[in-house]
Amino acid sequence: MERNQSIFTPVLIAGCVVILISFAVRASFGVFQIPIANEFGWPRAEFSLAIAIQNLAWGFGQPIFGAFAERLGDRRALILGALTYALGLVLTAYSTTPFEQQAYAWLVGFGVAGTGFGVILAVVGRASTAENRSMSLAIATAAGSAGQVVGAPLAEGLLAVMPWQMVFVVFAGMIIASLLALPFMRAPVAATKAELEESMGTILKRAFKDPSYTLIFLGFFSCGYQLAFVTAHFPAFVTEMCGPIMADGILHSLGVTTTSALGAVSISIIGLANIAGTLTAGWLGKKYSKKYLLAGIYAGRTLIAAWFIMVPMTPATVLIFSALMGSLWLATVPLTSGLIAHLYGLRYMGTLYGIVFFSHQLGSFLGVWLGGRMYDAYGSYTAVWWVGVAVGAFSAVVHLPVREKLVCAQPA
Repeated sequence: MERNQSIFTPVLIAGCVVILISFAVRASFGVFQIPIANEFGWPRAEFSLAIAIQNLAWGFGQPIFGAFAERLGDRRALILGALTYALGLVLTAYSTTPFEQQAYAWLVGFGVAGTGFGVILAVVGRASTAENRSMSLAIATAAGSAGQVVGAPLAEGLLAVMPWQMVFVVFAGMIIASLLALPFMRAPVAATKAELEESMGTILKRAFKDPSYTLIFLGFFSCGYQLAFVTAHFPAFVTEMCGPIMADGILHSLGVTTTSALGAVSISIIGLANIAGTLTAGWLGKKYSKKYLLAGIYAGRTLIAAWFIMVPMTPATVLIFSALMGSLWLATVPLTSGLIAHLYGLRYMGTLYGIVFFSHQLGSFLGVWLGGRMYDAYGSYTAVWWVGVAVGAFSAVVHLPVREKLVCAQPA
């Protein structure tokens, strides 16, 4: 019988705090593209590769931290993740070569894995009733978007008063401060007796044999590609390619007087729009087929990205793109994680979602790295943008055959 509880539990609130801070820092890295490249005279591909490695490490680390949390405790996983994250940021602040930046990116990526979706969503999912779960996962995901709203402008503001190295140190302190939320991160293992008796190996074997799990894995690739490419390269893309900001425009009245500021603000607009989009996706996930919602989101992203690259870039088109893409930005996360929980239960949700998330991060690595390499080679992001359109269309199609049948018993 379901527990009668409010959707806003202490676990959900604490999880939102941790993921907001974690994602605020993660979402700001694109702002550092030009300052770091200008200081050291590096080609764009060097720092892009560091961000790409960070995303790849996040992907590798997600199932590891998920399994660690399920075996040894959620809070221990979060402590390890935060310490790793902070260490990576501090070491990055004192790095002076591309190799050092790229090496320390592994620590940052593992830190994001330990303080991000894999661990937090699994805790929130277990602490929620079945009726509230889809919306709880959406709220936790939206907290990541709230971090994105403040992350890029915060980095831009700090860069105006201190060198980029000190900004990374400040961010490391913020990550450590997020551990103050840990006393509230206690969640029951909401599983049936049958689920508790099954080993992790049994559940993994069952999932790997299920074609639907493979389709979900493949479909999540384009989400990572599109999100990471935009987060890492869009501020620089807008700075260099956008038409002039008119002195009498609404942006000027808001203090946005340069394309550089517009690039940072665009990331915030994406995050702000995604708060509403993700919450809407969570609400719809309670009522409609998650696979069809996912297919619709990927189709929408594909059309929006195709439109944006085909029209001349102006401040108006940047704002429209940011709002439209933002409404679909992380809407895939509560639906994908909720679908996995629905199909395979909650006992090993963190590990199963972490493995699927690895596909997301493979896409992230390719999007960030390919963006930097193709920019250096051709002086343009056009080709890599069209690759994102193609993989988005692929994800829209690949979700359609997913069978939303139960593979193991639902938790009580």
